[in-house]
Amino acid sequence: MATRVRGAGRPTRVRESRVDRFFLVGVYILLVTFLLVVLLPLWYIVVSSFSSPAAVSAGRVFLWPVDFTLRGYQVALSSPQILTGFANSMIYTVVGTAISVTLTVMLAYPLSRADFVGRKVLTGAVVFTMLFAGGLIPTYLVVQAMGMLDTRWALLIPNAVAVWPAILAITYFRTAIPDELREAGEIDGASDLRILWKVVLPLAGPMLAVIALMYAIVQWNSYFDALIYLRDDSLYPLQLVLRNILILNNDAGGDATSALERQQLANLLKYSLIVVSTVPMMLIYPFVARYFTKGLLLGAVKG
Repeated sequence: MATRVRGAGRPTRVRESRVDRFFLVGVYILLVTFLLVVLLPLWYIVVSSFSSPAAVSAGRVFLWPVDFTLRGYQVALSSPQILTGFANSMIYTVVGTAISVTLTVMLAYPLSRADFVGRKVLTGAVVFTMLFAGGLIPTYLVVQAMGMLDTRWALLIPNAVAVWPAILAITYFRTAIPDELREAGEIDGASDLRILWKVVLPLAGPMLAVIALMYAIVQWNSYFDALIYLRDDSLYPLQLVLRNILILNNDAGGDATSALERQQLANLLKYSLIVVSTVPMMLIYPFVARYFTKGLLLGAVKG
């Protein structure tokens, strides 16, 4: 490679070789291909949600809406079942994320302290649960014994703490928070809880944002726990309502008069509900995306 300096004080410009240029072109082509593979199905869902039920059922929709209409969204946003499911999902996501982040911090901070007795044994026990689980039937029996069946707690408590976010939090507390800060707080007479609240957590914003988004995505997209533990349809999250429409072909609109119209409306609602159920997470993601690289690479590079 050759270098060229245009003037004093200006940065050195490196001239790329022909092999490097071909390589970059290949990388760009590959990235664009992957982008299209991801975006085209999403775009198809969006344009289908704005097309007429007859066009969607006939398969005439591809890249642009056919017979543009908002009927799918009108039915979706006017259905009591769908609105109740949306509200339930918001409750499960907000409350569940708050509980999960709180419990994860309570677990991770002591395990990140070198002076915590039994730290290695407890950390090994936490990692063990990532490799081996009790199974569905024992978990169901535990939930039943705790009296949480057919309650909101069945979706908030059993899976409140995940191993990977806990390991991420432990690594962050251990590598990104200087021990000198904690020691300074102890010298000033601050308790461990006060040090955690006033010193550690204000510095752990990127990590908290990452694990909060992880828990929020899992809570928002979860439907299996609701399928197992809930019988009252007024407690169903939106994803379970969406499952009933996609798999069971249960027309949540219920206001169509003929079987053909109901079938066409159900096909349209599939796409409209996918968009409705995806928008909240897409709106949240840009605010925490910048923390993802920093959060997921914690401990990978030390210097």
